Amino acid sequence: MVQVAINGYGTIGKRVADAVSEQPDMEVLGVAKTRPNFEAETAVEKGYPLYAAVEERAKLFEEAGIEIAGSVDELVEAADVVVDATPSGIGAQNKDLYEEYDTPALYQGGEDAEVAEVSFNARSNFADAADADHVRVVSCNTTGLSRVIAPLREAYGVEKVRATLVRRGGDPGQTSRGPINDILPNPVTVPSHHGPDVNTIFPDLNIDTLGMKVPATLMHMHSLNVTLEDAVDAADVRDLIADESRLFLIPESMAIDGSGKLKEYAHDVGRPRGDLWENCIWEESISTVGRDLYLFQGIHQESDVVPENVDAIRAVLGLADAEESVRTTNEAMGVGL
Repeated sequence: MVQVAINGYGTIGKRVADAVSEQPDMEVLGVAKTRPNFEAETAVEKGYPLYAAVEERAKLFEEAGIEIAGSVDELVEAADVVVDATPSGIGAQNKDLYEEYDTPALYQGGEDAEVAEVSFNARSNFADAADADHVRVVSCNTTGLSRVIAPLREAYGVEKVRATLVRRGGDPGQTSRGPINDILPNPVTVPSHHGPDVNTIFPDLNIDTLGMKVPATLMHMHSLNVTLEDAVDAADVRDLIADESRLFLIPESMAIDGSGKLKEYAHDVGRPRGDLWENCIWEESISTVGRDLYLFQGIHQESDVVPENVDAIRAVLGLADAEESVRTTNEAMGVGL
């Protein structure tokens, strides 16, 4: 069994820990936190050994009555691979630690691409991460864009992508982001950082992105216009998307008209934390005019990168090829709606 360390047990880290624990070929060696809080208590309750991410703060856990197993250095040294799920910028600071113990490391999309040898998306460039020591799992938005662009490129060829990203102002638990009552171009210049980030997966892709923030917490929304190399019928695109395991084609009959009902649906079908690991694409939004394809998709920013982290572990350690890894991850987690 592959021993996985998770440095950072917040929004992404706790989800990755749960996903890793469900895999048949890996287990959670331990998780690291900087301070005691409800997430630290929950980690211990779930049976994840808890380590102090900052040695000087170890006493804070003791004072809070939370038992720790040791320091993050000990955790990293013993692990086969470490998933860094710390806040943006901290992962780059932790790189020296991972190199000191010669432990392969995965970083999240909030880090600059330069932190790693490869930016990773399981559907698009799985093999590129083989034997890499440092791999960056791209952000929720880049993951969502890459997943839908990859099959379009393979089936029809892509001449140009134009994407407008309507982004939530903050996650539900990010009280420091609010109260919010505004609609902001973010950034006001073009492109937003998302287009260049997609180019870390598809270097030759012609893509422009615009971004804005709105007073919402549930999900991001993408409006895509993709100019294909050949004219295609919308029905054919729907069939293509329906065959992709991490693209959920929302039928018109479900009467899901926005992110609120999507999250309600996720809770109703028993998804942990109401997570939506898949891109959620409105079937009736898929339309074509000549070579131009249009669609809307919802991206759950807290969870769509979780299966990608699991696949990146297998890619880095050479445990499986892309098809086998994605299938195993999907079956273990219950990905696919």
